[in-house]
Amino acid sequence: MENRNFRQIKSEIRILGIDDAPFTPRSDEDVLLVGTVFRGGHWLDGVLTTKIRVDGDDATEKIVEMVNGSRHLNQLRVIMLDGLTFGGFNVADINEISSRTGIPVIVVVRKYPDLERIRRALKHRFPDWKKRWQRIEDAGEIHRVESTETVYIQTAGIDQEDAAEIVRLSTTRSSIPEPLRAAHLIASGVKLGESRGSA
Repeated sequence: MENRNFRQIKSEIRILGIDDAPFTPRSDEDVLLVGTVFRGGHWLDGVLTTKIRVDGDDATEKIVEMVNGSRHLNQLRVIMLDGLTFGGFNVADINEISSRTGIPVIVVVRKYPDLERIRRALKHRFPDWKKRWQRIEDAGEIHRVESTETVYIQTAGIDQEDAAEIVRLSTTRSSIPEPLRAAHLIASGVKLGESRGSA
């Protein structure tokens, strides 16, 4: 999918932010994914959910199904992911998600990832580690974005400068974009009964 260039990024651009709930590492359980639909960084319009397997291989498929099955689909302009991995090492393929939904994807993390450490962990634990690692490599270059604090992004289907502007526009109450902050709080609250940790 070619990068989308936004002629004008509106303050109320519809963004879907996705994060996972707390889970038991290395378990044979499902983990909740929560998506929050925001207008910019201010108004919550909806909540989507799905489940993936801890350390499984279904994050991409489940995210695509959740997005394409949503009544918000036609309004969404950007999908934001809190990292590339969910439920441990269930690695999302952002290029496939963008291609199959028709919506650009922005991955946001607070810290620059230790890619060699991730590669070693995958190689040590998974027979299909090369496929998982390939998805991480295919996510492309990691870019630094100065917002309220420094964050790092990877993108699919969107120009890097537009992605950085959308990250800054939607970061209104903390160091990360509001759609991701809200998704984290909701996912944590559903799983634990109360939201915990800083989002």
